[in-house]
Amino acid sequence: QVQLVESGGGWVQPGGSLRLSCAASGSWFRTYAMSWFRQAPGKEREMVAVIDRTGNIRRYGDSVKGRFSISRDNLKNMAYLQMNSLKPEDTAVYFCKARATDATEYWGQGTQVTVSS
Repeated sequence: QVQLVESGGGWVQPGGSLRLSCAASGSWFRTYAMSWFRQAPGKEREMVAVIDRTGNIRRYGDSVKGRFSISRDNLKNMAYLQMNSLKPEDTAVYFCKARATDATEYWGQGTQVTVSS
């Protein structure tokens, strides 16, 4: 069964850092591209970062470039999102997503990130 579980969210002051983790349920993980999305109240879900199966190709949303970094560990079946220089506008629920080559997608349940003073 494909399952994704996010963790690492919480409250942080502006300028702070958080590291989100996404745990996958099995070795299928290494065949899927991984993404992080976020959704703030009243807003549409937004792509934050994408990493390919090998970890060699990464893309970022314009609003997080230079501040966030996506990575993965295919031996541990984990994906990560390192978030630095956090701003109040980064407040959202963050989701990880796995996408197969046939476009099949799986989502985690999300983890809340709140940036405020």
